[in-house]
Amino acid sequence: MERLLIVGQALSVIEPSWAAPPCVHAFTTQRTGGVSQAPYDSLNLGTHVGDDSAAVLQNRSRLWTAVQLRSPSVADISWLNQVHGTCVAGPGTTVAEADALFTSSKGRVLAVMTADCLPVFIAAADGSEVAVAHAGWRGLAEGVLQSTVERFSSKPSSLLAHLGPAIGPGAFEVGEDVRSVFLARAQTHEVAFQPARDRDGRRYWCDIYTLARQILMEYGISAISGGSECTFTQSERYFSYRRDGRTGRMASIIWLD
Repeated sequence: MERLLIVGQALSVIEPSWAAPPCVHAFTTQRTGGVSQAPYDSLNLGTHVGDDSAAVLQNRSRLWTAVQLRSPSVADISWLNQVHGTCVAGPGTTVAEADALFTSSKGRVLAVMTADCLPVFIAAADGSEVAVAHAGWRGLAEGVLQSTVERFSSKPSSLLAHLGPAIGPGAFEVGEDVRSVFLARAQTHEVAFQPARDRDGRRYWCDIYTLARQILMEYGISAISGGSECTFTQSERYFSYRRDGRTGRMASIIWLD
């Protein structure tokens, strides 16, 4: 589950309900509280989607204000050029070509952007290390979560994971090509695919949350929370590329005090 919070200038975010210690801060922005015009209304944080650059910068400034309300001494936010791969970047990144960020340093703010893909927060139970990953189906299949977990010095059994807002299992329709990729990886993934109604049997509803849980458990993480939101159906809260095509991006943020 998540907790809805309102921080600075009516900017709304959801905060993971997980067992991370107080020194770990994490949240995902919603689409409200910004200045972007339709179809990017209103808190679009992506510079690559066709929105007015001045509006995006103002939205990012509002996000930064929200972060500083929590931790006045933190460093700037690290952003990524996400490519649906498995590379994990380190702290202090400006715009790296990667799909996850990891740090054991205090005050390093890590961000990934999504609009249907799954943001995954990971933290050591003792608050010594944190990471956030952008996990679409390609990244999940290719091992972005494994690459992220391997950056931790803590044992996987002592890690916590939280699944942020992504497209839900009743909205993410895929073909046999996607299903076969996961079944080739592990037959247990079959439970994450249900035949789509009124189809010829070659279209499926894909549960990206179940896939992520299975993969995290495979890598030794059992403390997993989240996975209750749907970016596609909750249009008042979230951007969704599948729903709208031209749209904005949310940010999932994590850092250590």
